Amino acid sequence: MILLIKLFLAHLIGDFVFQSKKTVKEKEKKKLKSPILYAHIAIHIALLFLILWDVTLWPIILTIGITHYIIDASKLIFQKKKTRRLWFFLDQILHIIVIFTAYYLFTDNQFTSESFFTESTLLLITCVLFLTQPVSILMMTIFSKWNIEKLTSGNESLEDAGRYIGMLERLLVFIFIITNHWEAVGFLITAKSVFRFGDLKESKHRKLTEYILIGTLISFGIAILTGIGYLYLI
Repeated sequence: MILLIKLFLAHLIGDFVFQSKKTVKEKEKKKLKSPILYAHIAIHIALLFLILWDVTLWPIILTIGITHYIIDASKLIFQKKKTRRLWFFLDQILHIIVIFTAYYLFTDNQFTSESFFTESTLLLITCVLFLTQPVSILMMTIFSKWNIEKLTSGNESLEDAGRYIGMLERLLVFIFIITNHWEAVGFLITAKSVFRFGDLKESKHRKLTEYILIGTLISFGIAILTGIGYLYLI
């Protein structure tokens, strides 16, 4: 189990933490000619070696590295402007399938270097990391269906404030769940409602209210499910 968690941790760091909007746009522009694509694959392979720290697992690392290139290259070749959301989810699903497949094909489901990381610690790190940038990108992809800039025009806001608020609220909900303080989740929802919905009283704010409500429910829902999943796995 700990090996599988390490594979997912390497994927989250390589695909989300070490990738910015600028590098993604650069890859989409130059496609297979982009040096960033090959640097991205090299980073994934390096992360796998560092996190696994076992040379005997090279078949898993090589399989994930090669298939990661094939999946990313296919995405760059076939992705269109209208299918960006579809390819984002398809890309991540395929990477997850490859990780599971490589894990079960090349291991006996045992790992001998548990002294470096405990299973619960690695799982906690993975859950916390998932609730930050990956979920933010996931929600941005979901809401790309609507023109959010048009809804929020005229309302000045701090740069990237919504993204950081979302990360913080998900982390807080996750902490409340794993420490068995469900009442604090209700308090957090109430507090956010007071601040975010207090000035949305006019009928023209209906779309913006719906956008905030959907975003809040998705954000809290993902955090709650992650917390429940963490408690179940440990």
